[in-house]
Amino acid sequence: MTANRIDEQLFAGRKALRTLPGALLLGSTGARLWADYLEPRPGFSGRFDFIHKVNIPLLYTVSASGTESFEPCRTAWYPSHLGMEYKDTRLSFSEQKFITWDDCAVSFQTWSNLGKEELVLKLETYGDAFHETDNGLYGTFLVQHLSFNIDAALVSSDEDLFREVRLKPGETKSFMIAAALGISGQDLPDDLTQRASGYALSGRSHAQIVADYIDAYNEWFEHIPGFHCSDPLLNKTWTYRWFLLRHNLADPKYGHLQFPLFYEGRSHKKSKAPFSKGGWEFCKLINLSVPLHLMDARWHHDPTYSEGSLQNMKESPNEDGMFCCMTVDTVMHSFANFSCWAAYQLYLVHRNKESMIALLPGLKAQITAWKRAHGSDRDELMIEYRHTRTGKEYQPSYWYFHQYPRNPKDPETYTHVKRVDRTVYHYLNALAVAKLCEELGDLDAEAFHKQAESIRTDILLKMWDDESAFFYDLHHETDEKALVKNIVGFYPAWAQIIDNKHDALIDHLFNAGEFDTGCPFPSVSADCPAYTKDGGWMGHFVKGRNGCVWDGPTWPYTNSIVLDALAKESKRSGHRYDGQFTHYLREYSFLHFFNRDLNQPGLVEHYNSATGEPLSDEQEYNHSFYIDLLIAHIAGLSIEEDRIVLDPIDAGLDYFCLDRVKAAGAELRITYRKPGSALDDAGIAEGYRLYVNGKQAFANDGLCRFELPLSQLR
Repeated sequence: MTANRIDEQLFAGRKALRTLPGALLLGSTGARLWADYLEPRPGFSGRFDFIHKVNIPLLYTVSASGTESFEPCRTAWYPSHLGMEYKDTRLSFSEQKFITWDDCAVSFQTWSNLGKEELVLKLETYGDAFHETDNGLYGTFLVQHLSFNIDAALVSSDEDLFREVRLKPGETKSFMIAAALGISGQDLPDDLTQRASGYALSGRSHAQIVADYIDAYNEWFEHIPGFHCSDPLLNKTWTYRWFLLRHNLADPKYGHLQFPLFYEGRSHKKSKAPFSKGGWEFCKLINLSVPLHLMDARWHHDPTYSEGSLQNMKESPNEDGMFCCMTVDTVMHSFANFSCWAAYQLYLVHRNKESMIALLPGLKAQITAWKRAHGSDRDELMIEYRHTRTGKEYQPSYWYFHQYPRNPKDPETYTHVKRVDRTVYHYLNALAVAKLCEELGDLDAEAFHKQAESIRTDILLKMWDDESAFFYDLHHETDEKALVKNIVGFYPAWAQIIDNKHDALIDHLFNAGEFDTGCPFPSVSADCPAYTKDGGWMGHFVKGRNGCVWDGPTWPYTNSIVLDALAKESKRSGHRYDGQFTHYLREYSFLHFFNRDLNQPGLVEHYNSATGEPLSDEQEYNHSFYIDLLIAHIAGLSIEEDRIVLDPIDAGLDYFCLDRVKAAGAELRITYRKPGSALDDAGIAEGYRLYVNGKQAFANDGLCRFELPLSQLR
């Protein structure tokens, strides 16, 4: 992307929390510092977090004599920064503020006195946390629930602001203020002060400082593939999804999180009390979402960001050897996930052999640990003992054998089941380890291939039901099918383990009485007695009105997987479902925009499956994939062990262009222009074309399948 392009494409005016009116959102995030939300005041007042949930209520603000409120104000949200303007009869105020990657909260403010009396401006901080130094202010935020405290150095371009600045009638002044945050004892005071001074006292013009920062923010996006097509919805969603990854990118370099990672989100539920830990936070390593991040982030030119989560998990497994959720201080529980499979997909793009050799022992350990903790002697299917551990809590199959009781928290009404999703993940993980062993010359390849085949056989033999044409969870002891059509019943198609015998499976997606609800795809079929579109359970809300209950609402998480399955099934059946895939891909894309308005980008955890109403307030939620869907199925690009495969879905587009793809040691460009279509982009020739390192390697009049051996790339 060219400089500022992402700001231009995603500008959104005002972005705020649905559940807290007036709480403004900030797109920019540091390696450790970010804003949960900003209050409509100058500077950084609101709730601020550092590595994990901290709820610092104030970094700094500037007060103006006689002004109690800066509302109503005008705001301009950009990925890189937030603009704010306020004007009344006494003053006008404008601001650009942002958080830099090196954890500085920076504000460029301009004040004008429009009244007839002096205007007094003064910088304010939190309580007595700060004290004055020769270079500004320095302070410490005490955090009881983490193993570190947070130091901050605060510097202003006008040191009078620490006491007071007086603006005469008609006078205008501008200030640059920066607060640099770090870990007490690890980030030295002189280093923090120097970091803040680099913005506030650099000697450059304030406008140039902001412009240079925006260029630096955009640099990350200069190393991604480019995509554009004739559908503005797909274009905008593509751009937003890259922002989503950058917004959730973190690099604590502390405790258990020594390597970069993507958070599942920057928001947190429940308590916003200052310096509190109550409630659930997404800002940590959550092993359930790691593979979803990797499916998209692997297309970034730098594999470091994707490798980091895998390295963090490998370095700190639990006592069983499983990859787990982690904070910097704690190794937590383990969710079901397909991290081994995602690691293999990452390898196919980057061919990062050294990294994979280091990771392989940890990946192998996952297969053994899962079998030990979730397996049995009777088959290769995985038993789930806690319904929360697949990340799909309250899926009705756990309560099928007790006729969906009103109180699902009663342990007497709950049954352990052999889960389709965990077992499919287990199959993909075993297959990925087998393939990585082959690539890396490891002698265990054959054993893992055999295990993967045994898992596949048991899924098809035991979980498939011919009469209803669906895959079901099973009673953990009797293997009786829990006849609940959970969304995970489509996962075997996603894993590509089915054949013509299972052709009717995909038709359930298109049935209005099952999965084709107003906002598809629901987490359970609408014909299930426990189906609830808005997150309750059998008429009451067991986790609050917007609680995470997988008995009907729609999740981007499973939509990404099921859309991948639908595209693969379409290709397996001679592109029979291309039209349906296109329709549902667009519906999934619309979830990324509030009220389906492309000027209001934002993605949350889950949605009402009938209306599409957002059921949560964790904006910029990062627990699904999308970029990979456009690359694999719109442009049609897949990277395999020994070849490049092109096999696009016909989405009815007049044109598309996917370029700057760096994969398997080559740079790829794929274009399509419908013959005879009018087009203002002269760089796209008619037909479907592949370019390798700038040279055309394939051309056809229309969309089609094509294979190119990797040996021919060089």
